[in-house]
Amino acid sequence: MKGLLTEIRQCSVCKPFLPLGANPIISASPKSKIVLASQAPGKIAHEKSIAWDDPSGRRLRAWLGVDEDTFYNSDNFAILPLGFCFPGKGKTGDLPPRPECAPLWHKKVTDHFEGDPLYILIGNHSQRYYLNDNLTLTARIKAFESYLPQHFVLPHPSPVNRFWMAKNKWFETDVLPVLQRVVQQRLA
Repeated sequence: MKGLLTEIRQCSVCKPFLPLGANPIISASPKSKIVLASQAPGKIAHEKSIAWDDPSGRRLRAWLGVDEDTFYNSDNFAILPLGFCFPGKGKTGDLPPRPECAPLWHKKVTDHFEGDPLYILIGNHSQRYYLNDNLTLTARIKAFESYLPQHFVLPHPSPVNRFWMAKNKWFETDVLPVLQRVVQQRLA
């Protein structure tokens, strides 16, 4: 795994299409118990070379019920975005992840996991990639239990999603307690 991660961090396949250049951000261990599959690092992550060290990450850690040390321990959590580099800004947020990255690298990484980790699929991009369905994000999250024990589906924790959160109050009362229980069981 160590050699593979070094290779990924040196990848420049998408460099011509990336406004800030290539800076692949990934974290994983053969012992990873939970895989966080999300869209792609944001601009702050690109600048710091640290995933989820921003308001979205603070919200995600609160949702998961874990502290920073637990979160950034790759034996606990693998950070495996669909795109490892910041794709640039769009009209309503970051651009979608580059299409080359996940097909090129994900299976190579996941083949190194020793156990059967839980995949937390954060946002529509990762859910479409891993679940290959035509449901809406809201429909998937309402049916979150049907994806267990292999997958747990979540909206993106970005502050941009505050309207979705306000409209779907059931997420906090019905989904997050189950998420925290499942996470604690996996980390035990």
